[in-house]
Amino acid sequence: MTLAIFDLDQTLLTGDSDHAWGEFLVESGLVDAETVLTANDQFFADYQAGRLDIQAYLLFVLEFLAHKDPAELAELHRRFMDAKIIPMIQAGTQALLDKHRDLGHTLMIITATNRFVTGPIAQYLGIEHLIACEAEQVNGRYTGRPEGVPSFREGKVTRLEAWLKEHAETLDGAWFYSDSHNDLPLLSLVDHPVAVDPDARLQAEAEQRGWSIISLRETHAEF
Repeated sequence: MTLAIFDLDQTLLTGDSDHAWGEFLVESGLVDAETVLTANDQFFADYQAGRLDIQAYLLFVLEFLAHKDPAELAELHRRFMDAKIIPMIQAGTQALLDKHRDLGHTLMIITATNRFVTGPIAQYLGIEHLIACEAEQVNGRYTGRPEGVPSFREGKVTRLEAWLKEHAETLDGAWFYSDSHNDLPLLSLVDHPVAVDPDARLQAEAEQRGWSIISLRETHAEF
């Protein structure tokens, strides 16, 4: 098995799905606008700067899910997909995924965004394997608390290594696509690291290390 691994936010998508979820809740009148937008923007800035407190962030984003009816949440997510996510899919995403499928690779998304937000996105893109931050559930309802090791920075490596062990697989020949310097720990491990429309810090690192740099912003992107 050769893995083709993809970061999600600002890699396969033009924006951040977690941030977009917060905006969607505000626009739907389901949360206090000033409180959520201020916190949402601050956490996003912290992520970009490489100083995100992932546990604090997960408590913030998972709070809304706590004790909600699963059917209500599923309907909200369906509306969210239509309003925010589908328009956010990069122009070149489908062609890149198809390229790896044609090569017989196994596709995976690994993301710091939680599984509630990202599970339906992975399904929509036809990507079977997903490693995401996990949200605790009791009796089929979210508690609002995170669970397990967050798949963020070095945590992506930890979670992927556990997945590889569970599936008796290796990273031989693996690809990893990301836009963010936060993913340098995993980019440094794979045989084929690829920077996708990278932030400034990843751009510099990729140029120094001779990694591939691509853009998915055009329908006929070259990669």
